[in-house]
Amino acid sequence: MVFRALELPIREDLAEKMVFLSGPRQVGKTTVAKAILARTERGVYYNWDNRGDRQLILDGVRPPSPALIVLDELHKLRIWKGWLKGEFDKHRQEYSYLVTGSARLDVYRKGGDSLQGRYHHRRLHPLSMRELNGELPNLVPFQPPTIGSESAASQKLLEQLLEHGGFPEPFYAGTARAQRRWHRQRLERFFREDVRELEIVRDLSAMELLTEMLPTKVGAPLSINALREDLEVTHGAVTHWVEILERFYFMFRIPPFVARTVRSLKKEPKAYLWDWSVVQDPGARFENLVASHLLKLCHHLEDHEGYAAKLHYVRDRDKREVDFLVTVDKKPWFLVEAKLSDVNPSPHLH
Repeated sequence: MVFRALELPIREDLAEKMVFLSGPRQVGKTTVAKAILARTERGVYYNWDNRGDRQLILDGVRPPSPALIVLDELHKLRIWKGWLKGEFDKHRQEYSYLVTGSARLDVYRKGGDSLQGRYHHRRLHPLSMRELNGELPNLVPFQPPTIGSESAASQKLLEQLLEHGGFPEPFYAGTARAQRRWHRQRLERFFREDVRELEIVRDLSAMELLTEMLPTKVGAPLSINALREDLEVTHGAVTHWVEILERFYFMFRIPPFVARTVRSLKKEPKAYLWDWSVVQDPGARFENLVASHLLKLCHHLEDHEGYAAKLHYVRDRDKREVDFLVTVDKKPWFLVEAKLSDVNPSPHLH
């Protein structure tokens, strides 16, 4: 069974509260949940999409306590939050609850949150270098970040991640054919099962065209006005579509760092994709991979350690720019410049 670094922190959290596990479609949430269940003395897995499991959930069938109850796709139950609140409040001493789902779980979770204070939220990211090396996150804010290994094995892992991305299925398949098929099927399900079921999009074909354009925009400030002109739609429509793509883990944006000390420019956020393997330009793809690793670090520090960790880029009025800046509690921690070919550090770092 593939090791995922989030397994141990989730098991720790389950001793205190429920755990909600969200993340991109097909990133491995169900696999992680079943791995945790396999290492638990007693437990049960229920999937709302399965008719038999659905009836067991509605009938209140539970395993002998103490036990772990994994509930997959539960957010498709219309009253899932009220039902789960009642179950947890009544049986919290007997059972642990791990709730998983697609990006839709995040959307429903944030709407009128009656479960506040009863759960820890975890975000599962694509595979990363440290995770593939079997290591747990160990960076401590404001201490010098550790530099990864330069061994031949690590170099090979990096090349595989660059080529196939960090989603488990295409990464472990390791072939261009499997990767193409996975990309097509994932995008079809993304629009058919996520976007259409939860959002009102009048011009879905134009939104699909936007997703085809985004890989060419990676690493550059994302201008809504420029996209509006290219797609020949309204500013409001593009803004709405970009927000949907962020909520459903298709893309993420990082804002510029704004501070008087660096004479910052208030520019548009830069855009990156959760699946960097669709980015054709090698330099932009590498930059996207680095952005994804840094975002994973920030989310770990937020979800596990409770820090307000954020990812930014820096650009000042003298047109000096650095790709990434990680801040903790609004204080700068370290800068990162991502380059494939340069051997000398950028002078802008200094």
